[in-house]
Amino acid sequence: MTAKLKRQENRKRSRLLLIEATLDSLAEVGFARTSVSEIVERAKLSRGMIHLHFSSKDKLLEEAARHASASYFDDLEQLLDKSGNSPQEKLEAVIKSDLSDNVLNKRSVRIWFALRGEASVSQAIARYSDTRDKKLYDLIFDAFLDIAIASKVNEPGAVARDATHGSLALLEGMWTDFFLHPDSFNRGSALRIIFRILSNMFPRYFNLEGAVKSPLNDMVA
Repeated sequence: MTAKLKRQENRKRSRLLLIEATLDSLAEVGFARTSVSEIVERAKLSRGMIHLHFSSKDKLLEEAARHASASYFDDLEQLLDKSGNSPQEKLEAVIKSDLSDNVLNKRSVRIWFALRGEASVSQAIARYSDTRDKKLYDLIFDAFLDIAIASKVNEPGAVARDATHGSLALLEGMWTDFFLHPDSFNRGSALRIIFRILSNMFPRYFNLEGAVKSPLNDMVA
């Protein structure tokens, strides 16, 4: 490795160390106590490295929020790649990813709530911690819209919109329940509750375990 490449790798490494140290601090001591001193002590880097990579603490916090959001979608994309192509299977993947141990854990949920607490006064942070994140919202809405159209319901757009908002609210509620009761939270029960509600809305497409694999064959009819 050349000296230039080594410097580039070291810069990438120190940048990531600062981001992860920021997220660790948010999870362990909260937003108010996540100071520059706290971050650099955790990262074992000098204060000047924050200025070098991010120009300010606020920019570092914004990048940490972006990084956390990107990690969420990376996990979701991996599960979507393994899921079936039907709308209900995509929705199952979204729900199971959101409630998985890899995504929903003590560290991530504390980071999420710390960022959400600051979102009301920081548009930059809100961009990456919005309940109605456009990418996620559109994914869920499009899947529900396909199901609503196939089901030949009245006003499929309105049905898809309500199903999307309701599903996001259910997932938000599960994250809140985990945040308050992490040691007694039951992932299986959480999944069953959400799929029970979806199976009542769209009985041909969901059961208590998740997506019913076959019914959307008639979508092409």
